[in-house]
Amino acid sequence: MIRLLVVDDHPVVRDGLRALMSTVDGIEVVAVAEDGAQALRAVREHAVDVVLMDIAMPVMDGVEATRRLTGEPSPPTVVMLTMADDDLSLLAAVRAGARGYLLKHSGQEDVIAAVRAAARGQAVFGQGAADALITLLHAPPAAAPPPFPQLTQREREVLDLLAKGLGNQAIARRLHLSPKTVANTVSAILPKLPARDRAEAVERARTAGLGLP
Repeated sequence: MIRLLVVDDHPVVRDGLRALMSTVDGIEVVAVAEDGAQALRAVREHAVDVVLMDIAMPVMDGVEATRRLTGEPSPPTVVMLTMADDDLSLLAAVRAGARGYLLKHSGQEDVIAAVRAAARGQAVFGQGAADALITLLHAPPAAAPPPFPQLTQREREVLDLLAKGLGNQAIARRLHLSPKTVANTVSAILPKLPARDRAEAVERARTAGLGLP
């Protein structure tokens, strides 16, 4: 018997899912919840195998609830059943630990099949979600943001050379600046990091990966 928890803040949807699933052989609806916080309590109070989880809910949304549930000992399998048809919601749900993602316009048989598959430990995604997930996984990785985005490009160049161990005179020659300009730039860098002095600025820069060959 698959023990199911239904989580949705809309009473019509929640009651409809409970009524549907209660008629299916091999599935028992052990509890319902109207937000993520109630879902956490229900899982702790009942032996739940599968959770049908909405995303957009008050108090605690479905993504956060899923993240917390998957951190529990012997967590249930979470299948998102949502109106959110966008890549960011899909990716957030998968990263939180959801093993399935269906849209609410899916057919009843699709929802039932998803619950049964999730109980067997299988990942279940509707066709649109599966295609989107494949695209996201094969997309080139986004470029990492530069360290210390609060600095200007010139300030980052000066900090990088400081981390290499160069003094003001050497930095001035390297960047074709006056030593006074370099000194002023260093003075502007310190409160932005923040750092108390040049030594701390150099330490922070090296920790962030600046100053490398």
